Amino acid sequence: MSATPSAPFLKRVTPGGWAALAWLAGLLFTGLLRLRLPGQSEADVMPGVILLRWDGVTMLLIATGLALRGGALLTRRPAAALRFLLVAAVVACTPLGVDAIPLAQYLAVDVALYVIAVVRPPREAVRALLLALGVLAGYLAVRLLRGWTVGTTTELAVALIAVVAWLLGRSEHQSRTYAERSRAQAAEQAVTAERLRIAREMHDTVAHSIGIVALQAGAARRVIDTQPEGARQALAEIETASRETLAGLRRMLGALRTAEAPAVPDPYAASDPYAVPATTPVLPGTTSALPEMSGLSALDRLAEVTGAAGVRVTVRRVGTPCPLPPDIDLSAFRLVQESVTNVVRHSGADTCTVTVDHRDPVAVAVTVEDGGPTAGRERERPGGGSGYGLVGMRERVALLHGEFSAGPRPGGGFRVTARLPLPAGTGATAR
Repeated sequence: MSATPSAPFLKRVTPGGWAALAWLAGLLFTGLLRLRLPGQSEADVMPGVILLRWDGVTMLLIATGLALRGGALLTRRPAAALRFLLVAAVVACTPLGVDAIPLAQYLAVDVALYVIAVVRPPREAVRALLLALGVLAGYLAVRLLRGWTVGTTTELAVALIAVVAWLLGRSEHQSRTYAERSRAQAAEQAVTAERLRIAREMHDTVAHSIGIVALQAGAARRVIDTQPEGARQALAEIETASRETLAGLRRMLGALRTAEAPAVPDPYAASDPYAVPATTPVLPGTTSALPEMSGLSALDRLAEVTGAAGVRVTVRRVGTPCPLPPDIDLSAFRLVQESVTNVVRHSGADTCTVTVDHRDPVAVAVTVEDGGPTAGRERERPGGGSGYGLVGMRERVALLHGEFSAGPRPGGGFRVTARLPLPAGTGATAR
């Protein structure tokens, strides 16, 4: 027995099946009109003379065969199917002795008009509607030319229902077109958003590492003649930072090229949200780069790398740490990383403090502040930055519906503060 649930019956019926059912229902209704049903003194419609003879029954059978053939073609060749159904409607009217094509004989045509209006281009749909209305008008014209009576109001009602079926089909066609366009736009927006995310991640990762490299290179240049050992150590730090950045970029490129890239082991992942290995050995040809999906658990490693560049980072954690949603964890880390990078490159300070506050059960707050320039310490010119650092941080916080502030401290230095709300049900809100 299959475990896959079957589709509902109404969804399993093909358009051709609906057309065939409509034709058979029309025949049944036509027959009932010509019978005296219980409670009636007489039948609503007197059966024609021809209908009761063998040739009348034969014509109804021929019309039914044409209608079934049209239903079979409706999915593959809708225009041909409509022609079969129209001919069937006209042929069926001959033994009925009617003065207009009845609605019952046009139900299958209405189904075909709906299907064509849904699946075919507008021009072909309009041609189908004009053909169906033309057959109705032609039937009346032939009867008028022969001097017979015509049921004009009956035919107008049949034409009106055909137009309504066609309009419903066009409405469904437009709805499907809009849905497809919306899905395409959503896919394009998702691609654009992913590219922006990657660009932001690359900026945050590379900017921090390049800032460290620039600072170490400046220090090596100043002491290369007087302190060769210090210069050698600075060059080693430059090599390490460069390898880490290159490895991170390669991992990111691999993730873009491979739909299911193998997971990169995260040396900073641990059961405790802030647990970090005490030592991370770096073997020749390998790196200990911060992973592109780092979180606040990597703050100690960030402080270690920044401290090697001459800026001592103190990490303070207030409250009880708890696991955070990945997007909030990553965004909080990137905010700290970008802020520390700005301290290294632009502040001229030799110390900064990073505070992660978990006391608020519905939000996590991060603060990065420095004490201002230190005498004798170089910093980049104010115009040396791209200007995207604070803008990018503000954008990250806005995407998470948080609060962001950045500006000089009253006593000197600079402070960056971000408050990121936590969704209901996370570890923070649950405690």
